[in-house]
Amino acid sequence: MEQNKTPLFTAMKNYIADKAMAFHTPGHKQGKGIPDEMREIITPDGLKMEVSLMEELDDIHGATGCIKDAQDLAADLYGADESRFFINGTTGAIHAMLLTALNPGDKVIVPRNAHRSVLGGLVLVGATPVFIQPEIDEKLGIAMSITPNEVQKVISENPEAKALVMVYPTYYGVAGDIKKIAKIVHENDMVLLVDEAHGPHLLFSDRLPVQALDAGADIVAQSTHKILGSMTQTSLLHMKKNRVDVERFNKMCSLVQSTSPNYLLMASLDTARKQMATNGRELVEKAVDLAEDLRCRINEIDGLYCFGKEYMNSAGKFALDVTKLTVSVRELGISGAQAEHILRHKYKIQCELSDFYNLLFIISYADGQYECDYLYNALKNLAGEFIGKKQKELVQIKLPSLPEYVLSPRKAMFKETKKVEFKQSAGKIAGEMITFYPPGIPIIYPGEKISKEIIDYVDLQKNNGGNVIGPEDANLNTIRVVVDEK
Repeated sequence: MEQNKTPLFTAMKNYIADKAMAFHTPGHKQGKGIPDEMREIITPDGLKMEVSLMEELDDIHGATGCIKDAQDLAADLYGADESRFFINGTTGAIHAMLLTALNPGDKVIVPRNAHRSVLGGLVLVGATPVFIQPEIDEKLGIAMSITPNEVQKVISENPEAKALVMVYPTYYGVAGDIKKIAKIVHENDMVLLVDEAHGPHLLFSDRLPVQALDAGADIVAQSTHKILGSMTQTSLLHMKKNRVDVERFNKMCSLVQSTSPNYLLMASLDTARKQMATNGRELVEKAVDLAEDLRCRINEIDGLYCFGKEYMNSAGKFALDVTKLTVSVRELGISGAQAEHILRHKYKIQCELSDFYNLLFIISYADGQYECDYLYNALKNLAGEFIGKKQKELVQIKLPSLPEYVLSPRKAMFKETKKVEFKQSAGKIAGEMITFYPPGIPIIYPGEKISKEIIDYVDLQKNNGGNVIGPEDANLNTIRVVVDEK
């Protein structure tokens, strides 16, 4: 296909060039009524192109014109049978993926470090999760990938499961042996659903892990905005027809999408696809080169450690997206959160995330030598402030055992809940999710029983600066539990 074309973006330009007087939505009428503050951040042409569902601009729900052409070009580029634009992020794409593959009551195997959007999808579809633990790296304190052996074990214990969800690669860039896992999944008549939010660039370098579609995945959700050049909130959903009902796929995509999609967001997907199709390999290879060079230099700084491909030495650490730089500050005697605060306010650098031991930096095709040198110098100065002055030995925190499963996430979500003192909640059924970073694995899902072991783990995390995500009470003094425990 002609990948140098931008059918949706071109149709939008042609529409405003026709100068039709606007008696349609949106209410600002091509920028004439837009608040003055917005004129500072969107160009006049951009405001005119913030249009609605005109005949020549197609409809994302049953696309037959320029949107269909743009989606077909994305499918052609990534090797999918069908691809769809999403304007409510990979969260919406993951919801559509789960709704396509599962029916109410179906079992689905889910890694414990799955994104919270998977929980939302389970609630929507009414499926029953069977959790699988990824490999945990004790030294770094983060979750790696699920392993083929563990997948085989869980499938043998749950042969009625319809699908397996895989996080590939992880937030930290670690990729599992997806080809072997796909083979196991398909041999058991299941479908492989992949959250590839952090992998839309994998296709464009042979030095990165293989992309999930090429490894045998059936449906793949990608956050195009996270690594590539589309705008925040835009994602792609790809599928292969062998094991997926295309009609149902289309219906579920439509179910979770707005009927008033923002055309600027969709146009950014169209143009980002063209950018990668015409220049992607050169751009991503440059990012790989910069990241690998920076990784080597960081590892020469006393007190810092940034793992690379040499660390990929187990089934849960099979391959690495080297454009993700995970820098351990553990030897400096400070937490990742402390290091993030110093970098942000003293050196004007914002990392992607910090956890108990580490900082995560993303090197994308938009970065250059200047940015990498700036980061290196800041890290070197940061290390110089603390090396040899270790404030304390950071404790080793181990995950508690998987909690007892009582209710499905959907049932728990719609049950009446009440607040109780968290320290007095042992034996209660959780009505909300609790996740700590690190390692980013939910320690309790809605519908699971809270144990004394979990309460002790939470106390240890809180006392050591762990970052809690999920509960209504961010301090976890209280937690919502299911009222009717029967």
